Amino acid sequence: MNQYEMDARFRPVDTLGVDARSSFLAKTYNHLFGAILLFIGIEVVLFKTGLAEQMARLMLGTSWLLVLGGFIVVSWLASRAAHRSASLGVQYMALGGFVLAEAIIFVPLLYLANRFAPGTISSAALVSLLGFAALTGVALVTRKDFSFLGGILRWAFVCALVLIVAAVLFGFELGTFFSVGMVALAGTAILYDTSNVLHHYPQDRYVGAALALFASVALMFWYVLRIFMSRD
Repeated sequence: MNQYEMDARFRPVDTLGVDARSSFLAKTYNHLFGAILLFIGIEVVLFKTGLAEQMARLMLGTSWLLVLGGFIVVSWLASRAAHRSASLGVQYMALGGFVLAEAIIFVPLLYLANRFAPGTISSAALVSLLGFAALTGVALVTRKDFSFLGGILRWAFVCALVLIVAAVLFGFELGTFFSVGMVALAGTAILYDTSNVLHHYPQDRYVGAALALFASVALMFWYVLRIFMSRD
């Protein structure tokens, strides 16, 4: 690999040629699609084998702060590895680990939805995918740089986390309005992540880009599903 090719690896994909940008986008969204299929596959196995019910009962009987804390640690480690490691193998391990962690933390919610609100899972998945497609279309068509949303998202996520912890500690429900707000926050994150994919990621970080997009889609699905469940 010559010096130019080495430098190109670390340059934002937006500064490269059309072929390089197209290849990066294709790899990113193919990996996102693969992550979604892996998530679905894990859930199918867990529910078909009966493990999901056992896990749901165990997790619902455990302090949610422990579950949430473990997920946050895994998410941070996976995101850091996927975005900073030069090893493609490490990036794939980070993406796979993150998808597995998401699949596990989703088990109680999916179990309750499947048992007490049949049909809500498919409806929430459809709404989430349509929302993701619409927001991705906005970012792709306008090609606007939404990186300014980064600071807003960080503060909003911190505030949301504080509210979630407070709800667990003091035993109050956050309600439908909180879920609606979180859906809006997830939509903002999708715009931000898609903008970064278009403008700021280097061409060798398509796995990390897919991880960021998957995290935002999963967040939207979680709270859309909660909204659907609250109606039943």
